[in-house]
Amino acid sequence: MAEAHQAVAFQFTVTPEGVDFRLSREALKHIYLSGINSWKKRLIRIKNGILRGVYPGSPTSWLVVVMTTLGSSYCNVDISMGLVCFIQRWLPEGCGPYRTPQTRTLLSMAVFSTGVWMAGILFFRQTLKLLLSYHGWLFEMHGQTSRFTKVWAMCVRLLSSQRPMLYSFQTSLPRLPVPSVPATIHRYLESVQHLLGDEEYNRMETLAKEFQEKTAPRLQKYLVLKSWWATNYVSDWWEEYVYLRGRTPLMVNSNYYVMDLVLVKNTDVQAARLGNIVHAMIMYRRKLDREEIKPVMALGIVPMCSYQMERMFNTTRIPGKDTDVLRHLTDSRHVAVYHKGRFFKLWLYEGSRLLEPRDLEMQFQRILDDPSPPQPGEERLAALTAGGRVEWARVRQAFFGSGKNKAALDAIERAAFFVALDEESHRYDPEDEASLSLYGKALLHGSCYNRWFDKSFTLIAFKNGQLGLNTEHAWADAPIIGHLWEFVLGTDSFDLGYSETGHCLGKPNPVLAPPQRLQWDIPEQCQAVIESSYQVAKALADDVELYCFQFLPFGKGLIKKCRTSPDAFVQIALQLAYFRDRGKFCLTYEASMTRMFREGRTETVRSCTCESTAFVQAMVQGRHLKADLQDLFRKAAEKHQNACRLAMTGAGIDRHLFCLYVVSKFLGVSSPFLAEVLSEPWRLSTSQTAQFQIRMFDPNKYPNHLGAGGGFGPVANDGYGVSYMIAGENTMFFHVSSKFSSSETNAQRFGNHIRQALLDIADLFQVPKADS
Repeated sequence: MAEAHQAVAFQFTVTPEGVDFRLSREALKHIYLSGINSWKKRLIRIKNGILRGVYPGSPTSWLVVVMTTLGSSYCNVDISMGLVCFIQRWLPEGCGPYRTPQTRTLLSMAVFSTGVWMAGILFFRQTLKLLLSYHGWLFEMHGQTSRFTKVWAMCVRLLSSQRPMLYSFQTSLPRLPVPSVPATIHRYLESVQHLLGDEEYNRMETLAKEFQEKTAPRLQKYLVLKSWWATNYVSDWWEEYVYLRGRTPLMVNSNYYVMDLVLVKNTDVQAARLGNIVHAMIMYRRKLDREEIKPVMALGIVPMCSYQMERMFNTTRIPGKDTDVLRHLTDSRHVAVYHKGRFFKLWLYEGSRLLEPRDLEMQFQRILDDPSPPQPGEERLAALTAGGRVEWARVRQAFFGSGKNKAALDAIERAAFFVALDEESHRYDPEDEASLSLYGKALLHGSCYNRWFDKSFTLIAFKNGQLGLNTEHAWADAPIIGHLWEFVLGTDSFDLGYSETGHCLGKPNPVLAPPQRLQWDIPEQCQAVIESSYQVAKALADDVELYCFQFLPFGKGLIKKCRTSPDAFVQIALQLAYFRDRGKFCLTYEASMTRMFREGRTETVRSCTCESTAFVQAMVQGRHLKADLQDLFRKAAEKHQNACRLAMTGAGIDRHLFCLYVVSKFLGVSSPFLAEVLSEPWRLSTSQTAQFQIRMFDPNKYPNHLGAGGGFGPVANDGYGVSYMIAGENTMFFHVSSKFSSSETNAQRFGNHIRQALLDIADLFQVPKADS
């Protein structure tokens, strides 16, 4: 094979005359260029580490301090108050660079200036951390900013005015605080009082009181100690015990999907679309490595933690019998590709040069045109990543630890990401509502063996050029992959472009070696396990009902006329829809971020509140005046917004109780209260999809450049999973999932209830709606 020959830098043969070496200049050239590229990356990382380490200082500010010290000495003013002379006395005398008094004086001034500069950096950094610990601005009404908050915002801007890199604020972010046990217990009991009967609530109250008085103080001490020692007292345990120790399949249960732009299309050529998108992804990775991406900022001034971005690329979840691990590489120069049951290794670089989109298109087209059949056991191999984790761990150890299987598996697991070339076509057709649901199902699980569910993400390309992502959840949360996706779609649409025939711009380099076909030797015993994993995954996929729809009557523009947040509006509508669907209320999970703290991930907002249930019951009864209903709605919306603020500022309920439970397990302490709290099912699990994190899409100029967000499977067997995106001023997208095996749920029925609930609340406020 051509690629095998080009991979050899030199060959030698032993002859009677001696050893005959044959060097390949082309191979040696690529090795040399790769080495140069590797050293460039190292130097960039060193430079960025220095610049990040001295933020909000800079080399320029150091030079200013040095020049100020030197200038004052020439003016016979000792701003060091004798410290320069003290440093000079401690410098060694004699030969070398310290020989002359002038040199010793200059050196002592430089040492003093550096000390002052570093002390200033530490002072400003601690001051910035103290300022970022203030969250009062979150609790102020829109348009009613206090004078204190205005002064605070001005100070934050002054201290962070230096152009920050991606990780510049990491050491200035405050640590996630540990709430007090009484506050958490009080908020928990308040969140379940309206969901329990009097007798059941009294029992839970007794358990909570006993826990608070007897068990919690000891557990809390350990948790506070961890919060002092660790960067974040929640994130590492959350990653390990919620994600990595899970033994159920990742597919549907954990992984989630993200959709492409659905109202516009750039090309129908599958390979061309991939050429642009993969090129844009590696451009993003380059910016990530060089820390050229701007940190996400709330209000434009409050930085969000960026640590989750570190493992976006070159990351794979490795299965284990008891727990999985996340393996992250500093770099990867290829992607793994799946097409028609075959696996390929596609190089992204030629030497140190990133392949242009047209070259990548040619390489993907070569894979599409490859007529070779799958090897025995190869077609459904990826079903191992879709089945149980224990089975995958055992078969990986038994059959993929050596030889060609290990080499092929390494090529997949060490890839930058995974690419799936599907033979099906999916696209949202507004005239065919079912098309969006079928598109979502294809992204969520596909055929159960054409996605590598262990990779940080799988890029999925359908035959008609439509794309999507299937993302592993342990390494990061949805807004992180959303940041990448916005950059990629914006670059594809506005920067790279296509020719009139739908191909990537430019001319391909036909001498590039074709993608390398991965070789496997899969015995029958292993094939039996693959088939077993496939049957497990197929049963799970077949049980998922997914209903996706676009809500056209209105969006966030008209919701704001109700004088409430769009998120609160939708969450209250979900409560109304669920009550109409099931005739009762349930614990509701809404994901909220805690990224204003260092290494923060998520917190739970318990959206089913006493106020929201009061509003829903009044709506359903139909006997209340419109003014009373409006008042009840505003109280429910205000309570929901306050709960979101508490969650964002580290005063949530569930992560604190979760960590107390983990500590109790370490200490061997039994707590009936914690055991019951953590076993309560979330029958309604919701999440809002973040958008416009990167200002590449102007919604006024490009109103149709909208993605439909993404979705996930139901958390409870008899519950719903609801993901929604308030896509613009005039539209929203919803992704509703449930299980066919539950006789109590129906995703489409619940979706229709959501639609009607939104309309009913809008009518309550007499909000005019566009034609649907």
